[in-house]
Amino acid sequence: MSLLVVGLSHRSAPVSVLERAALAPESRGKLLQDAVSAEPVTESAVLSTCNRIEAYADVDKFHGGVAELSNLLARHSGAGLEELTPYLYVHYEDRAVHHLFSVACGLDSMVVGEGQILGQIKDALAVAQELHTAGRLLNDLFQQALRVGKRAHSETGIDKAGQSLVTFGLEQLAAGQDVERWAQGKRALVIGAGSMSSLAATTLVRAGVGELAVANRTVERAERLVQLLTEPGGPGAATGLAGRAVAMTSVAQELALADIVVSCTGATGLVLASEMVAAAREGNTAPLALLDLAMPRDIDAAVHRIEGAHLVDIESLADASADAPMAADVDKVRGIVSDEVAAFGAAQRAAHITPTVVALRTMASDVVSSEIARLDGRLPDLDDKQRAEITQTVRRVVDKLLHAPTVRVKQLASEPGGAGYADALRELFDLDPETVAAVSRADTRDARERA
Repeated sequence: MSLLVVGLSHRSAPVSVLERAALAPESRGKLLQDAVSAEPVTESAVLSTCNRIEAYADVDKFHGGVAELSNLLARHSGAGLEELTPYLYVHYEDRAVHHLFSVACGLDSMVVGEGQILGQIKDALAVAQELHTAGRLLNDLFQQALRVGKRAHSETGIDKAGQSLVTFGLEQLAAGQDVERWAQGKRALVIGAGSMSSLAATTLVRAGVGELAVANRTVERAERLVQLLTEPGGPGAATGLAGRAVAMTSVAQELALADIVVSCTGATGLVLASEMVAAAREGNTAPLALLDLAMPRDIDAAVHRIEGAHLVDIESLADASADAPMAADVDKVRGIVSDEVAAFGAAQRAAHITPTVVALRTMASDVVSSEIARLDGRLPDLDDKQRAEITQTVRRVVDKLLHAPTVRVKQLASEPGGAGYADALRELFDLDPETVAAVSRADTRDARERA
C-alpha cells in the first residue's frame, strides 16, 4: 500500500476555482465513504479549509488512485473534473508526507507560519476516525503531522513569519495602523460561530472593540460564543464588553450600526449581497471595514463600490501575503520537516516488515508445537516436568536462532530501499502470503478500532 494525496490550494488554483470546489461538511463524509468503497483505496482522509481541498489515501495502484480521488473531488464539490484537472497537484509516498508536514508547520499557508491549520488537520483526522476511514497509515501520518507542527512552533520563531488569517486580515483593514488602536471602542459584527468566526470574535475582543454582535443560523451557538467571551475569565470580562447574540434575520439592522464586519460561514451562496449592505448603510457614510474569510465567499465583491466600505477577502489576502517577508526561522522549519519525513519513512518501512516477522515467528511456533506433539507419540512415558523442560529448551533454541536475523531485517527495512527485505524473508522461509496479509489486515483493523 502507498500514500497518495490529490488536491488543490491557493498556490495552484485561483480563488474563483477554490470557491466552486469547496466541500460542504456533509460532502466530506460522503467523499470519505465513497473513497474507501473504491477498489484502489483502503484508507482516506480529507483536509478542507478556506484555501485548500486535499484528499489523502492509502492506495494499491498509483494511476487508479489518482483517477479515483480526482473524480471524487469533482463529484462532491461544485466544480467539474475538466475544470479542476489543470489545478490539481499529486504527491506520492515521501513527497506526500513532506507536503502534509509542511502544511502542518504553516509553510504552505497563505500567511506563512499561521497556526490555525493544526486545528484543521486535527479535525480532518477526527472526521476520518469517526467514519472509520482512517487506518494505521493515516492515523500515524496525521498524528505525526500534528506533532511536527507543534515542534516547529515551539522550537523556532515561525510564528513571527506571519499571523493567522484573522490577524493578517485585520491588519490589512487597519492599513498600517496598530490593530488594537484601530479597533479600540468600535462596534463589531461577526457572522458565523464556527472555529474561524470564534477566532475572529476573540481577536476583536482582545483588540478592544466596545461592542460585539454575533449572528448565526443557530442562535444557541452564537449565544454560547458570546457567553464564553463575556463570562468571568473571558477576554471581554475585564473590558466590560457589550456582547449579544442575534439571529441571521437581524444582520441588516446590525450592519447599520457596525464599524467592523467579519464573516465566515459554511453557506454556499452570498450572505451579504452588495444591495443589502448598501440599503443597510443608506445615509451612513462612516467607514465600514469588512473581512470575508469564507470559501466560497460570504460577501459580495461589489461591496467595495459602496461609499466608505473597505472589503478584504481571501483573494486580496493572497495578493497581500505574496509579498510578506519570510522569516529566517523558515529554513529551520524546513530542516525539521526533512528530518521528520525521513524518520516517518523509516518507521513505516520498519512497520511494513512486521507482519512478515510475525508470520515467521508464528510458523516457527507451529513447527515447535508439531515436533513436541510427535515427541509425545514417540516417548509417551515422559512426565510433565520433562516434557515442559524439553519444550522450553526447543523454544529457546528457535528464539535465539530467529532473534538476530529478525532484529537485523527490521533495521535494514527501515533504510531507504529496504522494502525488498520483507519479500526476501518470505521467499527464504517459504511463508504463506495469505498468513502475512492476515496479520497486516489485523493491524489495520486494530488501528481503526483504536481510532
